[in-house]
Amino acid sequence: MSDTLTKDHEVVLQQRRAAAAQARRLKTVDSIFELRAFIALGVLIVVFSLLSDSFLTVDNVITMTKHVAINAILALGMLLVILKGGIDLSVGSTVGLSGVIAGELLQGLHLSVLDVVAYPQVWAVIVLCIGVGAVVGTVNGILVTRLNVAPFIATLGMLYVARATALLISDGTTYPDLAGDPGTHNTGFDWLGGGRPLGLPVAVWIMIVVAGLVAVLLRSTPFGRWLYATGGNERATELSGVPVKRVKLLVYVISGACAAMSGLIIASELTSAAPQAGETFELNAIAAVVIGGAALSGGRGNVRGTLVGAFVIGFLADGLVILGVSTFWQMLIKGAVIIIAVILDQSQQRFQRRRAAASAVAVKTDPVPAGAGRAGGATRGDSGRPADD
Repeated sequence: MSDTLTKDHEVVLQQRRAAAAQARRLKTVDSIFELRAFIALGVLIVVFSLLSDSFLTVDNVITMTKHVAINAILALGMLLVILKGGIDLSVGSTVGLSGVIAGELLQGLHLSVLDVVAYPQVWAVIVLCIGVGAVVGTVNGILVTRLNVAPFIATLGMLYVARATALLISDGTTYPDLAGDPGTHNTGFDWLGGGRPLGLPVAVWIMIVVAGLVAVLLRSTPFGRWLYATGGNERATELSGVPVKRVKLLVYVISGACAAMSGLIIASELTSAAPQAGETFELNAIAAVVIGGAALSGGRGNVRGTLVGAFVIGFLADGLVILGVSTFWQMLIKGAVIIIAVILDQSQQRFQRRRAAASAVAVKTDPVPAGAGRAGGATRGDSGRPADD
């Protein structure tokens, strides 16, 4: 009996050692998955640097980072939406709408009641345009939280509504020369897209500020904890007293405001605004978030990964342009990258589940050895003498 129990105990110990070893291997694989965005970025930099001498020059890196910043601002807003398990397909149209609103205001707003043309100052134009983006996000949030419309459908509808609104306001035309007129005190808009304080474009500084604010929001506020909890298990979070609907509404508002900011930067850089601006930008933002390690199902993701994902998308696009790759091939490659990112995300989730199962087996206390000890004690008296048969 004692020999049998000893053999069973050895088998259990071997199983636990095997499970612990498997858990360590899976942890290593999981770490590689976590670093996939950094690895991809490093590979892109090395490959494009070898293929083109102009890729890694200081001026080109600054220019590419400026392009990255526009998508990164969009992606940071998208990150919040995806963390709660949603999606926002309207951000690209909001980019175009905010630019059109800026163009309309800077060209002069005719007030028929007073029979005058008003020229708002640049700071007022920026505030109003960001407000318009927040309104679009508010509508998305209301559709999702109050009317229980699926996020995909709600934001897809707003994609068309926002784009159509931009086309109706502009009558399908472009607003040229948004540099303003000193006589109307509406100059300075071009600084937003062309200024370089301390040698870095304004867009990069805005990206840094937005990233810092989102990071603080996620890591140091109750809202951040509520957001991760909502994405992990919305029903349980709601039952615990968290204002889930308010959280969901606010993430769409922030996403809309970020999209409007990106639209302003683009219009300022070009000193013109077109209602078609921002088409397919929502796909770039989603790709950056997913490549950065966020789960489309919600509850997992961070600012650092999203920024690296935005750099991967931006450096890939600009690198292909430098190499003279056809636009059609660029679309194909970008689509393939998005698909690969989703596949890697699903693979990471499977590995994490396997790792959790292996860890549970490794640390689980087996009842057989304890029972064996008690059985051995039962055959002997408390004093250690053999018990009576």
